Amino acid sequence: MPNSTGIQTQDFGNKNQILADVSNQSAVGCVVDAETVGVAVGSQKIAKAGTPVKMNLMSIRTPAVLATATTGEEMTGVLLHDVDVTNGNNNGTVLLFGFVNLNRIDSDVQAKIITAMTNADATKRITFMKV
Repeated sequence: MPNSTGIQTQDFGNKNQILADVSNQSAVGCVVDAETVGVAVGSQKIAKAGTPVKMNLMSIRTPAVLATATTGEEMTGVLLHDVDVTNGNNNGTVLLFGFVNLNRIDSDVQAKIITAMTNADATKRITFMKV
């Protein structure tokens, strides 16, 4: 029997895939801190994919904060996808091991990665490349 209400369409956002190799990766869920990680994008506040964060792996409910070498917040990993933090802290995913294509990351986030990499143990587990 045909659909009596007709066909419905809905638009969804396209996720930015930052991985250079999707088969070799390890990630963990986290809570993203809206104040330190989010940036204004139009009327929303977004924590962009690739943003370097520091999180407590022994307590993943503790919000992950922006990692910068200058504040001593050492990078644990990078956000795997964009996270909407307009209305406060929100769930996200942190890449702990993998290969990240910098060409797929916004230039402002690339600058944050370079700053965080100067004093980060995570760079032994995450390889950044331009492919």
